Amino acid sequence: MLLRVARYLVSFSTVLAIIFLSAWIGLNTTTVALSLLLVVLAAATLWGLALAIATSLAAVLAFNFFLLPPVGTFTVEDPQNWVALAAFLITAATASHLSSRAQRRTAEAQERRLETERLYELGRAILLNERFDRTLEQTVIDVARVFDLEEVAFYDAETQSTFRAGTGVLIPDSELASVLVTGTKKHAHALSITPVRLGGRHIGSLGLQGKAPMTETVVEAIANLAAISIERARAIERATMAEASKKNEELRAAMLDALAHDLKTPLTAIKASITTLISAPPRSREGNRELLDIIFEETERLDRTVSEAVQMARIDAGKLMLERQPQTVGSLIEDSLADVRPHEVAARIVVRLPEALPNIDIDTDLMRQVLKQLIDNAAKYSPPGAPIEVSAETEGDSVIISVNDHGRGVNPDEQYRIFKKFYRGRHSSRTTEGTGVGLSIAK
Repeated sequence: MLLRVARYLVSFSTVLAIIFLSAWIGLNTTTVALSLLLVVLAAATLWGLALAIATSLAAVLAFNFFLLPPVGTFTVEDPQNWVALAAFLITAATASHLSSRAQRRTAEAQERRLETERLYELGRAILLNERFDRTLEQTVIDVARVFDLEEVAFYDAETQSTFRAGTGVLIPDSELASVLVTGTKKHAHALSITPVRLGGRHIGSLGLQGKAPMTETVVEAIANLAAISIERARAIERATMAEASKKNEELRAAMLDALAHDLKTPLTAIKASITTLISAPPRSREGNRELLDIIFEETERLDRTVSEAVQMARIDAGKLMLERQPQTVGSLIEDSLADVRPHEVAARIVVRLPEALPNIDIDTDLMRQVLKQLIDNAAKYSPPGAPIEVSAETEGDSVIISVNDHGRGVNPDEQYRIFKKFYRGRHSSRTTEGTGVGLSIAK
């Protein structure tokens, strides 16, 4: 209010200053009129139409009182002076209006440009967002940040939940749900709620609470960008699910192929040994013992392969339940070594344990399988007869159990892949038996 009064005082003072200056210098009325017209135009440009009209009225009155005869009165003797005064007033008012409209158009153009820049920034943020599992949360955050809104709320029809970003709960859930059901937009001063459509159907409603009213065009554009963001995330999700389904089929086929090979090899050896025992001429005790050892080892191998397949299926199905209980590290390693076959591998194992180790809370059966897988893996990829070291140490509140072999190691580019199902190292995939699921089960 004080600022507006100050502007009026500045305008009126400028008009009076020009009048008194013209009287002192002795300027003609035309020069004074043009000078006053410039003051009116300046007022219109700087402070708007209302103040410019008030300035033009003050200028007409001052011009009449101080310069037109009879001077010192508001009486006008010459009719031509009435025409001049009317022309001056109309010119001043028209110029003020045009200047004010041009200024308003400029402000609107700048506002449209700012809105376009913000919509571009929002679209860019949506396209660069790779958190597809949090699309709605990130979208409302981006809208609130880019447009500097007090609150943004999106009501999702699919989950019937509201995602918010901003200073507080200014937009009620009931209003958002109502707009979704009716499909009718709501505008109230700085609050706008609009339905969000995707493919001809309503998928939610978007509420925007700003510091100033937003145009309907901008609100609609934001809703469309939100719909695009949701559609993009769901399209990627569908593509990912299709790719995952395809990969599962490929893994299932690969697993069946690997199982068929790993089952066929021991079965063939078992069948050949049994056939020899049944049909061959009487053999020595040593010969029979050798065939029985082959049958036993191949049976163990067959059991190990089937167990791995069953275990992998349980893990994939999410049916692995933990049964934790206190256990000592020494007894865990001792029980795990008891399962190691053949005996040649067990003889190569060296255990190094410190004297005092805390008890650990684990699922004993599953941890035995983990250690057994690691030891079997170490035996496969170590030179024959090379020792395999099993050690343990404490680190903070944890116990680290390590299995170390003397093989050629794993290339750096393969280290993150060896724990994936069916992957086997490039240097050993053709020379070492196995399906490539041992480390995956251990992990």
